[in-house]
Amino acid sequence: MKTSTDELLVFVTVIDAGSITAAAEKLQQTVSGVSRALTRLEKQLGVALILRTTRRLQLTEEGELFLERARAILGAMEDAEEAVTRHREQPSGRLRVDAATPFMLHCIVPHVRAFAARFPEIQLELTSNERIVDLLEQRVDIAIRIGALQDSTLHARSLGVSRRRVVASPAYLAEHGTPRSLAALREQRLIGFTAPVQLNRWPLRESNADAYADSEHQAPLFDETAEPGIAIQPTLSASSGETIRQLALAGAGIACLSDFMTADDRASGRLVTLLDDALLAERQPIHAVYYRSAALAARVQCFLAFIGGRLELQP
Repeated sequence: MKTSTDELLVFVTVIDAGSITAAAEKLQQTVSGVSRALTRLEKQLGVALILRTTRRLQLTEEGELFLERARAILGAMEDAEEAVTRHREQPSGRLRVDAATPFMLHCIVPHVRAFAARFPEIQLELTSNERIVDLLEQRVDIAIRIGALQDSTLHARSLGVSRRRVVASPAYLAEHGTPRSLAALREQRLIGFTAPVQLNRWPLRESNADAYADSEHQAPLFDETAEPGIAIQPTLSASSGETIRQLALAGAGIACLSDFMTADDRASGRLVTLLDDALLAERQPIHAVYYRSAALAARVQCFLAFIGGRLELQP
């Protein structure tokens, strides 16, 4: 066999990172070394795998075919290495966990030190994405998904549920007043998400007719549909729930955030809840999803058991 696993890893990392420079940084190699490895791989195969331009890299047809097989080979190598060490009492090896920034910061990071002490031979790699990632493409072992799961071939384990509440800082309310109805909420500065738009549907009862614009020439703040809750039109938007939390803490407006993000803020009084009497009994399901692998099983199961036992989420 002419091709080494090191060359396969370079090729896959270049594609995942989006550039030779980014791949070199991730692999802790020189740019010239990564470039030479790619050239050597293409020479050994006798085909061009990547079309290089000044602006981006593009896979050739042969490159797309080879990428799929390269990922499978690297995955099999990891499984083989893990299988050799599975007789150990302690699970070992690399475990890649991905979650949205708020969940990572509030629910995983606080427990990493304890996890490392309990499982010293597991090397955690933590990544944060606000979008749903492809586990195979990003080489992720466990991804945390918040909300209803889509149909998938992935295995899923429930970690609990979390409510969303409407919150604001005392400083904001002191300056702008405390809304006590949907109509009053309409006059406030509302902080929402750039995506997904479903998060801009707040779990409030659609019972106040004055929550709509009082003029046909004025755009409505709320949109009434068959779905439960109220669709708001944000005054200010952000892509990350953690950014929205920080904006709310800074007094920039009123937000609707998950309990797991704001528990400490509400307990300390940094944020207060609003319109609790209009709040729907909505529950956001939280799951860990993963591909079942015999080699990965020990690492995945011990992480899920450990973190699940520490999360203060409703069952």
